[in-house]
Amino acid sequence: MVAAIQGQPGAGARFEWGLVGATELGRVCAALVVVDVLSFTTSVDVAVGRGMRVHPFPWGAQAAEYAQRLGAVAAVGRAAVTREHPWSLSPAALSTAPVVDDLVLPSPNGSAICAAASTTGVPVVAASLRNAPAVGGWLRRQGYGTSQAPVGVIAAGERWPDGSLRPCVEDLLGAAAVLDALSGVPGGLSVEAAMALATLASAGDVPAAVRACVSGRELVERGYAGDVELAVQLGVSRVVPVLTNGVFSAG
Repeated sequence: MVAAIQGQPGAGARFEWGLVGATELGRVCAALVVVDVLSFTTSVDVAVGRGMRVHPFPWGAQAAEYAQRLGAVAAVGRAAVTREHPWSLSPAALSTAPVVDDLVLPSPNGSAICAAASTTGVPVVAASLRNAPAVGGWLRRQGYGTSQAPVGVIAAGERWPDGSLRPCVEDLLGAAAVLDALSGVPGGLSVEAAMALATLASAGDVPAAVRACVSGRELVERGYAGDVELAVQLGVSRVVPVLTNGVFSAG
């Protein structure tokens, strides 16, 4: 009974945090949306929008070996980018890097959640502030959002040094933007989803909130303000990256 209740039964759109939340909603939802604004799902939007296929991968240390087996290019950490290898988790870098057919994109949060969620067999969609309206529209056109075919929206969150989940402003707002696009679905929103949606109105200036939050300030201080500016562009993308057979491509 407790497990059934934790799946937020009866609602057409539901909300949870992190890998555990994705696992829980993956058992009961017909589709999952993963939101990792800074920066995995923003990077997926940029790369797929430029024609690349993106392979989520949880472990950065093994990404190069995995990419070699696939005949793909492995993205590296932001600080490891060179002129010869410009592909990284940075959406700004991916917006100008040469287009490759297949890109392995590791990250400990959004990518790990997407890779795990793909084992559920349900469609997994990568959403960000850039493409939230397009994602919501696509889901509704596919018939998701009823009590019989609910959507689970997952805010990836960040990590504390001990590895535990740190709920973060940018992913809460990104998830809220998706839920805003789903707010009229036939099954309605769960209480958790409705409370997440309420943060969108309370935030006021969403780009300013993302710039000023811990994750945004951290990237700016590390010299990656361009990543933040690209991530806070609201609704500029029509791309809907859908994970099929372990690969994100345009839905």
